[in-house]
Amino acid sequence: MSFSSLRPFLEMLRQEGDLAVIETPVDPVLEIAEIHRRVIDAEGPALLFTNVKGAAFPVVTNLFGTSRRVDKAFGPRPEQLVNRLIGAMDTLMPPTLPALWREKDMLLDLMKVGMKKVSQDAAPVLGVAKRERPLAGLPALTCWQEDGGPFITLPLVYTESPAHGKKHNLGMYRMQVYDDSTTGMHWQIHKGGGFHYHEAEQMNRALPVSVFLGGPPALIASAIAPAPEGLPELLLTSLILGGKLPMAEDPLGGHRIPAEAEFAIKGSVPPHLRRPEGPFGDHFGYYSLTHDFPVFNVDHVWHRKDAIYPATIVGKPRQEDYYLGEFLQRLLSPAFPMVMPGIRSLWTYAETGFHALASAVVRESYSREALGTAFSILGQGQLSLTKFLMLTDRPVELEHFSALLTTVLERFDPLKDLFVFDHTSHDTLDYTGRRLNHGSKAVMMGVGDPIRELPREYTGGDLPGIADIRVFGPGCLVVRGDVFEREPELAERLAETLSAREGWQWPLVVLADDAGIAASERQFLWTVFTRFNPAHDMYAKTIASRHHIGYGLPIVIDARMKPGYPDELFPREDIVKLVDDRWREYGIRKT
Repeated sequence: MSFSSLRPFLEMLRQEGDLAVIETPVDPVLEIAEIHRRVIDAEGPALLFTNVKGAAFPVVTNLFGTSRRVDKAFGPRPEQLVNRLIGAMDTLMPPTLPALWREKDMLLDLMKVGMKKVSQDAAPVLGVAKRERPLAGLPALTCWQEDGGPFITLPLVYTESPAHGKKHNLGMYRMQVYDDSTTGMHWQIHKGGGFHYHEAEQMNRALPVSVFLGGPPALIASAIAPAPEGLPELLLTSLILGGKLPMAEDPLGGHRIPAEAEFAIKGSVPPHLRRPEGPFGDHFGYYSLTHDFPVFNVDHVWHRKDAIYPATIVGKPRQEDYYLGEFLQRLLSPAFPMVMPGIRSLWTYAETGFHALASAVVRESYSREALGTAFSILGQGQLSLTKFLMLTDRPVELEHFSALLTTVLERFDPLKDLFVFDHTSHDTLDYTGRRLNHGSKAVMMGVGDPIRELPREYTGGDLPGIADIRVFGPGCLVVRGDVFEREPELAERLAETLSAREGWQWPLVVLADDAGIAASERQFLWTVFTRFNPAHDMYAKTIASRHHIGYGLPIVIDARMKPGYPDELFPREDIVKLVDDRWREYGIRKT
């Protein structure tokens, strides 16, 4: 099933008892976010707040906060169509009449992909136009107490290239609301909208921008999709939707608008103007700090007469973005072997903020082919922001990180299978590189037959400076020592001690502030990969030869919190108590 807008999707959730309607007054400052976090932790229903203080519109959150709701929102057809298309490529290239006839049903489906123009009367989003104080009454949420202000958290930001005609981008970039006509525009590096803005600045021109809220669930998914470079997001929306996307001309000028959106915020971003944006509690589970970003000047807002404001809350995994990301990776992963033929499957991990860790099953038909594939991955679109990449040629379900790690550690030769590259780009939200947008990368490969049997139980006794030792999985220990501020060289000393210890069998040791993370794959992934930068925080005996650095075992990763890292996200105690006290008033139950 596909949904033409949020309305039929919400109605379906209501009928199936997966929508909670909260009629009691709630505050968009911190209260809604705390309610949302509790419900998503319990894998509870979508939330519709109909009485939001100071707002002219109801708020809906947690639309995609369970795998079940994601499956309901999109159904099996998009994945089936993509898989069938990829599978048919060999038979359709070159095309022959018999092959085209066999795939006629799929080709008919593809002929439905595109956009169609509808009249103003057929576009509910054009119900009301607002030009004076256009953002007044919009229930932008403040989600964490140290946030710089209210943010639009589910914006679908549409831009067109000023240098290449109608080449467009639809992305999701948070927007801090400064006043009733101005927001920030958080264009991170390697984002399509940011590229368009760079082109406009080179021409000394303002970039027209349209921000859509709501619309078909497929439109929301397309805005965050890790689509291969050059795939237009509006066409991806149509493919997921299973039909042409209705678009309407804006009577006030500018970009066309998805007819079924709830809101369309229209304006421009002037060149060479920046304003402090943030802090913001982001999907890494920490506050991203205040930095200068472009400014969005809003000219007018269109909205439905009975508009519903969609929002999401991000924070420590797992949040709503996890479930959407899981679906989008399943949908698009079959396309990556077409772009990078050496890849069998590829996965990024929501628990790490996506860009911090990626893995792939690759082809190794000749020696070191996997390394060439690694370079291909690190040069592909947003995958170029990957911080740590793990590769194997063995069949393994990449979603299960523990199985992947075991497979790699069994085969990993540190003299030739670990590469660390300093002075590279980093995700804007990753502060482990000590400088915004700058950091390092590492590639770890484990291909071929096993070269070692991994230990599974630790019997090595005490370690100097270490207070707690736990096993995460075969070959991997998590240990706790003193905090970084008091013992900054502990990881380096530990690597020296263990490399000299006769009979040491554990190839990977993680130094953390809490060794208890070893009990949970989710906690391990989040803690480790959001708290270390390869060039700064990986330690091992090194051997330099012919311009190559080889490593000895063990590899020690220092995943402790360090000075300059942003604060971890915790809710404010008085808000926790407020929601505790009011919980029965909310009446949250499946209706």
